[in-house]
Amino acid sequence: MSASPMPSSNLLAELAAIVGQAHVLTGETDRDFYAMDVYNQLKVPLAVVQPGTIEELQKVVRTATGSGVAVVPRGGGASYTDGYLPAVTNSVLLDTGRLNRIVELNEGDMYVTVEPGITWNDLWQALKAKGLRTTFWGPFSGIKATVGGSMSQNSASLGSGNYGVSADAVLAFEVVLASGEILKTGSRAAANGAPFFRWYGPDLTGLFTGDAGALGVKARITLKLIKSPPFFGAASFGFEDFGSMARGMAAAAREGVTADNFGLDPKLQQGQLSSTDASDAIGAAWAVAKTSRNPLEAGFKLLRMAAAGKRFLAGHNYSAHYTVEGVCQAEVNAKLALIRQAMDGVGTETANTIPTVIRAMPFIPLYPILGPKGERWVPQHGIMPFSKLNEFHQKLQKLYADNAERMRQTKVDKGTMYMTINTHAFLYEPVFYWEDDRTSFHKRFLPQEYLKMLPEYPANPEGRALVRELRQKIAELFASVGAVHMQVGKSYPYMVGRDPEAARVLRELKTSVDPRNLMNPGALQL
Repeated sequence: MSASPMPSSNLLAELAAIVGQAHVLTGETDRDFYAMDVYNQLKVPLAVVQPGTIEELQKVVRTATGSGVAVVPRGGGASYTDGYLPAVTNSVLLDTGRLNRIVELNEGDMYVTVEPGITWNDLWQALKAKGLRTTFWGPFSGIKATVGGSMSQNSASLGSGNYGVSADAVLAFEVVLASGEILKTGSRAAANGAPFFRWYGPDLTGLFTGDAGALGVKARITLKLIKSPPFFGAASFGFEDFGSMARGMAAAAREGVTADNFGLDPKLQQGQLSSTDASDAIGAAWAVAKTSRNPLEAGFKLLRMAAAGKRFLAGHNYSAHYTVEGVCQAEVNAKLALIRQAMDGVGTETANTIPTVIRAMPFIPLYPILGPKGERWVPQHGIMPFSKLNEFHQKLQKLYADNAERMRQTKVDKGTMYMTINTHAFLYEPVFYWEDDRTSFHKRFLPQEYLKMLPEYPANPEGRALVRELRQKIAELFASVGAVHMQVGKSYPYMVGRDPEAARVLRELKTSVDPRNLMNPGALQL
């Protein structure tokens, strides 16, 4: 028989006894901020709880669920799909920021175990000092994005060309279930096992990737390591139209030599060109110089950047940007040659300023959660096979054309970023910008000195409503071509149209590990 809900004051006292009063945030301002993401807010929780050890995490989960209160885990806070937004008020939000330690760095067996709140940037810096790296090594938001958040939501960016998404980098989990007990996966679950290998019987590790915390809270995460490739090269290409860019990016992906890549449409290219100032350029140049192997190489790269100036994308509607890695310069040159061959006849090579700077400064401040002119911003994405690209693109352009006048009237603009993952998948990411007032999230998440540089706008509920409507229609377009999504959260309709047997197994799994539906209710539509 389940316990009756405990009065919130008693529960909060118990939680404070576990983690300390300072780490149970009950003020309205704190609860409001933590329960908001880049785009949205659902319900405000009873409290924000910040455990500092795995044992505290277990006790917090056990205490909350034992009182009939839901538990919602939160990572770095840069999501946009309602993943960590409480769907019920009778919940506590778990801020994992204090769980940020490297538990074990095993250079001999080439794995690293971390707590969920460590950022990708902090992990990268620690490993770089040892000459090591994880295979997938973070999204561009890795200065804030956490390893636990990426494992619960899935993410792509750095390393995705060769190694796939965040889920492809993980070997084993230790997951705190609704009961407070820890479930171990992979070789960690074997008798006397270490977390060095993922596949031992059914892949339990995979079941907890991308679950948005609906099945449990990641307590420890083990990732495979590689030696950091000592050489890298970069190349950029311009295209007249989307079709040419899509053909070139697909052809380059099939070569299997790309470390990192992304493409930009005219709107985002304009943002790249217009958003830099003198201090940005100096910072970028310094980063490039620091990452060069010797003064001669640094000087050559900086001369190319200076010669290109802000003209490196001029005359091209679309662009694609690549980095490759190798154990020697000859390997890098051979990989770049394959990419250039793939682009032959569809794109024109331009100065490689953008990928060179991004490789030097992979984790940038999260200024882009507002537009370059201070607009509200929200992305959306779908991952599809190359064969579906043109069909989806045409449908999307028709949607934009049909709503062009409404978008103009409500001051809504659009842009798109693109990426290939491994040799077989294309990520298409539409982005909306619209003039609107800032939320409390923007005001607290971004530095005040940066916000002071940007224009502010009055509330624009009509523009906000149109963005919501168009996002729903774009989700339907993605579904029409069989696209899939990372960062499912509570935003993407994960269970709609799902194979009946797959849906049944998922629901039964949820019931098995969370019988009272208290682990992030509403995530994955479970």
